[in-house]
Amino acid sequence: MNLYRKDYVSVDEYFEIRESSEELLEYIDGTVYMSPSPSTRHQRISSRLHIKFGNFLEGKHCEVFHAPFDIELKNEEIEGAKIVIPDISVICDKSGFTDQRYVGVPDLIVEILSPSNQSHDLITKLNLYMNYRVKEYWIINPMLNAVTVYSLNIEKMYEQHDMKTNVGIVSSKILEGFQIDLEYLLCL
Repeated sequence: MNLYRKDYVSVDEYFEIRESSEELLEYIDGTVYMSPSPSTRHQRISSRLHIKFGNFLEGKHCEVFHAPFDIELKNEEIEGAKIVIPDISVICDKSGFTDQRYVGVPDLIVEILSPSNQSHDLITKLNLYMNYRVKEYWIINPMLNAVTVYSLNIEKMYEQHDMKTNVGIVSSKILEGFQIDLEYLLCL
């Protein structure tokens, strides 16, 4: 993940930058990050997972959203502004929707790694989502044909719920009954 600017940016300046930019920009505590353009495989994976979540959630209370859709993470216990653009978000608490974004904490977030954003998604975002108490975090690594699912435990720490490489069925802990075949998901 590349820095868009190296200097401190206020959240108001961030929104001004977003108005005049075509880039996918995220904001974490004064730093603006630029997301890489997704590859064809990334788009296929995202599309397949979005459709599966959408079909599973049909008629249920939760909704699924795909990038680009802004999530402004809000938690009463944490200061600072964080605006991220996850590849996929599942949101069950609908009170945080605005016309421009969601303000609050999604129940489930999926990030699909690209060669240039691995450390950002594996370290920065994993800790960010855990601290904001995103109940479940999926990391899809197309380079390794792997999916890892983390879920919050009773100590509010992420623990690995599921992990598959190349073959197998990946399941969700919080969306009881949701599962997806890895070969289908990763276009193998």
